[in-house]
Amino acid sequence: MSQVDTLDETALAQYLQAQVPGFSGPLIATKFAGGQSNPTFRIDADSGTYVLRRQPPGKLLKSAHAVDREYRVLAALADTPVPVAKVHTLCEDPDVIGSMFYLMEYCDGVVHWNPALPDAPSPAQRTAMYREMVRTLATIHSVDVNAVGLGDYGRPGNYFERQLSRWTKQYRASELTTVPEMDTLIAWLGEHLPPDDGTVSLVHGDFRIDNLMFTADNAQVMAVLDWELSTLGHPLADLAYQCMALRLPASDAPGMAPAGLAGLDLGALGLPSEDEYVAHYCEARGIAGIDNWGFYLAFSFFRLAAIAQGVAKRAADGNASNTQAHTVGAMVPPLAQAALDIVS
Repeated sequence: MSQVDTLDETALAQYLQAQVPGFSGPLIATKFAGGQSNPTFRIDADSGTYVLRRQPPGKLLKSAHAVDREYRVLAALADTPVPVAKVHTLCEDPDVIGSMFYLMEYCDGVVHWNPALPDAPSPAQRTAMYREMVRTLATIHSVDVNAVGLGDYGRPGNYFERQLSRWTKQYRASELTTVPEMDTLIAWLGEHLPPDDGTVSLVHGDFRIDNLMFTADNAQVMAVLDWELSTLGHPLADLAYQCMALRLPASDAPGMAPAGLAGLDLGALGLPSEDEYVAHYCEARGIAGIDNWGFYLAFSFFRLAAIAQGVAKRAADGNASNTQAHTVGAMVPPLAQAALDIVS
């Protein structure tokens, strides 16, 4: 097994016993399947079950894999209506297990990898689950960031301009070959940035079906997962990213990319159309409508393509978290082309 997949269980148990009240070892660490970014482990110890999220070992792109930011936002949201797991400790010392990590509670719920929700018993339950997703997203965007200590969690203003710059730099740093579609898309986005409307909220950054844990009966979201890309920004970035699923093809590879809904009979399945999902969000947030929707969607495809390129680069460097990561680079051209098709 690679260094990505294993932990020094003895060293980890000694550290956690010293740092986490009530923790007692020995422990067994088991890596969860799926996921491309920060390796995640189930920790079974004498004192109970926990979850550990770590940075991948090896040389990392600047600002990537920020598990310390994940820890900060989870701690800040503990007493808000946003459902999150309780965090126990953050270890910034890479000498303990080889990279920075944090420990949080284990939530015993259900994660759905497929946005078509094939395991749901009826179209009515799928409808209710999507309304719950909208409610959860609106709840995140309604957090008073200053009240919970996240007023400096990101720079306010010019969000899409800054994000375009950031992800373009990330993409260029991980570029393995020239992708003409990405070059065209980057240029188009730069030329069509919407005016800054001053809206600032907490944004999750990767809000999709498989980053939500539902209760066993699927009635409620019990935990929003994977906050690595969270920041202060524009809430419509999250909404557009969520809506990409309606335009992406189906996928049978958990963790490689958001599975899609394109071509399915949404009405028969009880799933909302893009217009309906956006309308439900606007209702939950109390806003009249959305301008520049095409830009927000195109930007979301661009950012996902940039993330995929980063995964491909880590695979080329030999430190990717998922064993199928080497195939992800093939996603970049079609994702960029999908964005160009939206705005053409």
